[in-house]
Amino acid sequence: MGTLDTGGDYQPNFTDIQSYWTYDLTDTWQLSFLGNYANNEFKFVPGTRQTNFGSINEALQLTVFFDGQEITQFETFFGAVSAENQLDENTRLKFTASAFRTFEDETFSILGQYRLDELERDLGGDDFGDVVRSRGIGSFLDNARNYLDATVYSFQHRGFKTIDNKYLQWGVTWKGEEINDRLSEWSYIDSAGYSVPTRPGDQILLNDVIKGRNSISSNRLMGYVQNRWEWLLDDESFITATAGIRAHYWDYNNETVVSPRANVAWKPKWVKQINDSTISRRDVVFRFSTGFYHQPAFYRELRGLDGTLNPEIRAQQAIHFVLGADINFLIWKRPFKFIAEAYYKDLRNLVPYEVDNIRLRYYGNNNSKGFSTGLDLKLHGEFIPGIESWINLSLLRTQEDLLDDFYYERVNDEGEVIVPGFTANNEAVDSTRFEPGFIPRPTDQLAFVSVFFQDEMPSFPSFKIHLNALYGAGLPFGPPNGERYQATSRFPAYRRVDIGFSKDLMPKTPGKGFFGKFSSAQISVEVWNILDINNTISYTWIKESSGRLYGVPNFLTSRRLNVKFAVTF
Repeated sequence: MGTLDTGGDYQPNFTDIQSYWTYDLTDTWQLSFLGNYANNEFKFVPGTRQTNFGSINEALQLTVFFDGQEITQFETFFGAVSAENQLDENTRLKFTASAFRTFEDETFSILGQYRLDELERDLGGDDFGDVVRSRGIGSFLDNARNYLDATVYSFQHRGFKTIDNKYLQWGVTWKGEEINDRLSEWSYIDSAGYSVPTRPGDQILLNDVIKGRNSISSNRLMGYVQNRWEWLLDDESFITATAGIRAHYWDYNNETVVSPRANVAWKPKWVKQINDSTISRRDVVFRFSTGFYHQPAFYRELRGLDGTLNPEIRAQQAIHFVLGADINFLIWKRPFKFIAEAYYKDLRNLVPYEVDNIRLRYYGNNNSKGFSTGLDLKLHGEFIPGIESWINLSLLRTQEDLLDDFYYERVNDEGEVIVPGFTANNEAVDSTRFEPGFIPRPTDQLAFVSVFFQDEMPSFPSFKIHLNALYGAGLPFGPPNGERYQATSRFPAYRRVDIGFSKDLMPKTPGKGFFGKFSSAQISVEVWNILDINNTISYTWIKESSGRLYGVPNFLTSRRLNVKFAVTF
């Protein structure tokens, strides 16, 4: 945390305990238990922050002096007990009871007093980069006391049966949910001694006020059945097909949804005659899947930006079409695999959302439709004998159209815009209404590339080196408190390069030495973000009393050193 622009006292504490036990009651009955406890606590007392931003034409510096603290804690408990019965060699039954409890606390009161300065831009000047004049001063106070606790119980039965060339599965689940939420969040902004926004009189206005107290007690009933078929054709090609249907009922909004889906895979017997005695077999599988998918809302989706609940929320819908291929082949007499997948998803009844730093803020209404389409390509294999590496390329376009968003622009007689982008409350006689149409969804990332390459030292094979490179096109964002259709700007592209070195500590002779008591032992040293690139995750918005906004970038951590020692036994 010390590499971030905001200095202060960071105290993150993370605890995670997992356990899985099985016990054979009889030859046909097995009992198992899965448990998990996690406690993630983040304490932060900010000190100061200094960030340079802008361009060569407008170089600025933000300096902030903080007071206050943030304490955020997420504590979860999970436990599940399962009884599994092997009824016969073709039938297996499973019964599971589970419980989940979570406590989420977001509490912070942070006062920031800032100074916005202009920097010298003359590259040849002795004072290049120094502060030449002040743009303004101000302060902000962010406050939150948010507490959520949720309990989820479930009972589930699942069955599996093999019948000739068919594999049948079914299941039914009851789930009960108890959720209690208390929200109290607001912020206050001061610019040059003026409350922003301002109003005549002595009234002080707060920003982003969210107040609420919500409780939900609901039940869900879910079930599914699916079957898989396998056929070996006369030409020795192989076909598998799976078809099924899922149903979901939620008594909170009395909605029942039914989701059919199917997929088919074809593995042809393709051979190539190289010479009279050599035949090359091509290991290829083609896949196609489609289905009508529903995503019933959980608590976060039905809570709007103002903290109120929408009991009329409906499940989000998607129709999927996915076409893919898996190709196994040899290069340099070593195994490689290429995976390609193209998809299109027609999205309906969407619940729009915004990304606020690391939080998702849902609108709480099914007032959007959209689509997602893309292509995923992956090649992995042994570029170096015995060591796997890979390269991934993903192309994505996902957009949505809010069904109830519009804005007005006031124009003159020549059709020139005089006052752009005001809402219906400010509608004038000479204004024109516009529908924004499709805009990028928050996850709209045109391209993402990742490369992972491993090698070893020829004379010392226990020493290995790996290189990891990532590139992601910028995600969309918009101004604070702006309309959803304004979120069309883009963050700078994400770029990162990591390098790592590892040493296998196992002795050549099994059982010899201290590390011979383990099945594996390895120590590694990694340098993350070795090029020390500043990657922007969000913006802090500074507003002048005149109303002008400055977006100050918040960067992810810079270069980091990570040392890891791992053993298994």
